[in-house]
Amino acid sequence: MTVTATLVDRVAAAACVSGPFSLADGQVLGSYFDEYRLAADPRLLREVAAAMAALVPADAQVLAGIALGGIPLAVALSAATGLPAAFLRPLPKRYGSRQQIEGTPVEGQRVVLVDDVVRSGAQLLAMTRVLRISGAPVTAALCVLERPLGGRLLLSKHGVTLHPLLTEADLPTNGAAS
Repeated sequence: MTVTATLVDRVAAAACVSGPFSLADGQVLGSYFDEYRLAADPRLLREVAAAMAALVPADAQVLAGIALGGIPLAVALSAATGLPAAFLRPLPKRYGSRQQIEGTPVEGQRVVLVDDVVRSGAQLLAMTRVLRISGAPVTAALCVLERPLGGRLLLSKHGVTLHPLLTEADLPTNGAAS
């Protein structure tokens, strides 16, 4: 499935939101990409996953969703591709399993990271390190939206190729994104 203008418009209508949004670094945006609105629409999520399936490298063995925005995408993409999924927390769980990586075991598996929006790439790089320490080679990452804030270059310097479904330039002019 390719990304059609209709799909781009539907993603923008569902997930591009006006209003103040605070980033982790304290920056406040006037509009943002709300991945939870995309994930909350089962039909749209299924269509986005079908389009993203074409971006999954042929040698992928596991899809790893990054909490929280990448989790529903990884589940939908797993259903679309038949690949098993793993789920990554920023830090190990403090109780119960005490794990940072849940779901399918990743050791020795070629893992593709899945996230919603990539900006600087810092979160994907941190999760790449966690996976590599766990014995999983990571050379690719997928996202719904890439903002040109250095993420692609940072990941590339660490041997990870970014495959976005959309870039900020693909969105209609009235659809802004964080």
